[in-house]
This record gives sequence, structure tokens and C-alpha cells, in this order.
Amino acid sequence: MSWLIKFALSIAGLYALVVLLVAVMQGAIVFPRSLVGPSPTLPDDTQILSVTRPDGSVLQGSLIPGQNPTKPLILAFGGNAWNADAVALFVHGIAPEYPVAAFHFRGYAPSTGRPSADALKADAVALYDYLAPNATNGIIAIGFSVGSGVAAHLSAERPIDGAVLVTPFDSLVAIGKQTMPWLPVRLLFRHEMNALEALKTSRTPIALILASQDEVIPPARAKSLVDGLRASDRAVAAISQIQAGHNDIYAHPQFADDLRNALSAVAD
Repeated sequence: MSWLIKFALSIAGLYALVVLLVAVMQGAIVFPRSLVGPSPTLPDDTQILSVTRPDGSVLQGSLIPGQNPTKPLILAFGGNAWNADAVALFVHGIAPEYPVAAFHFRGYAPSTGRPSADALKADAVALYDYLAPNATNGIIAIGFSVGSGVAAHLSAERPIDGAVLVTPFDSLVAIGKQTMPWLPVRLLFRHEMNALEALKTSRTPIALILASQDEVIPPARAKSLVDGLRASDRAVAAISQIQAGHNDIYAHPQFADDLRNALSAVAD
């Protein structure tokens, strides 16, 4: 019997070690700054932007002017391993008539500071406040992946004109519980973004673009978001679903049209 007790204690010790490692490394897991690629070459008329936060962190970004001066400004929030300049250029390539601004998340060079879900959500509000005085035609937020949670939060905090969420989710805690059911996620996780609850309290027109074969954000989490919005009678201006994965959705021939349609749906 003693060997069985020793074996059980070894398993318990190993489990405790794994839990500890995940708890300590969760910031690097959620915000993998080392995976972010270099900035692409931006158009010559791009404006370089800088916002200093109360804690001294400096958020660096860029604004690519649009071809139509009557269009609202797009404030884009990328995924957790996406260079913000690449995000701005990508959106500009699909919707060149809109001006597009995107900022590197705090802690993502050249921005400074330390990333966290609460900090990114607060930064989004600050970025809106910085841009709004000169955005005379309004602001539409686009959020990709984890950025969809940031955009959802912004829609509940400021009167943006629309929000387009690409590969969205209901909450990051729910993702963690589904993908790592063997961990006490709710007790350990420090980076919650509850997009569903934020959108329920928002009156912002929203559009959703889903990836049916998403291997990063389980499709069940997008379905839970849609079901939760419908259950609360929260209107959604447009929903599209693309037969693609989390990352290859952007190269899918349907994506550009769906994004343009989503922008039109929330703008109208």
C-alpha cells in the first residue's frame, strides 16, 4: 500500500507543479510578445501616433489616412501575436476608403509597459479619447481574436459607431475552462475578457465574423456568444461564418467581402 500512496503523492505533486507553472506563465501564454513579427512598410502618408498612460507606459501606433473623407475612423485591435502596423495595413488594404488607426499593445515594442487584460481594456478607452476629438465622422472598432474582446469592452465604455468582431468569443475564462478542463482556470486566470457581458450592456451596432474550423478559439465559444446575444435580445447587424481556421481565415476569398459588408452593416 505504501507504494500506492507514494505514487498518488507523486502524481499530486506533479499536478501541483503544472498548475504553478501555468499560473506563473499565463501572462506569456496569453500575450506572446516574442512571436510578433516586424512592422511592414507603411504608406508614405501614415501618421505616427503616441499616447502616454498615467503609469508612464507609452502606446505607439499608426494612422493610415482613408480615401473618402466622409468615412468614420477604424480603430483596429489585433490578435495577441499580430504586429499593430501589420493590422493597420491589412485593414487598409481591404477598406482603403476608411482611415485606419492601430496601436501596439502595451509591452509590445515599440509600446512600453506590461500587458494584461485589464490594462488593454483601459488602454482602449484611452485611445478612443485620444482619437475622438479629430474623428469627426465617428469611430468604428474592429477586433481580431483577443482584440475582439478589447473592442467589445470599448463598445460598452464609449459611444463608438460600430464594432466588428472577427473570430470572437464569449469569455477568455470560458476558453480556458474548455481547452484545459483539468485546471482550476477560474481560480488561476488573471486576464479575463468577458465579451458577452460587455456587448449586452452596449448599444453599439455590432457585426460578427466567425471561423467554423477555429482551432484556437473553440467554435463553441463563438456559438455561446451568439446564443447569449440572442437570448438577451441584443441586436446583431450582421453575422457571417467562414469555413476556415483561426489564422487562415484572413486569406480566405470570402473574408475581404465579409469584412466590407460588416463595416457597411454597422455604419448604416
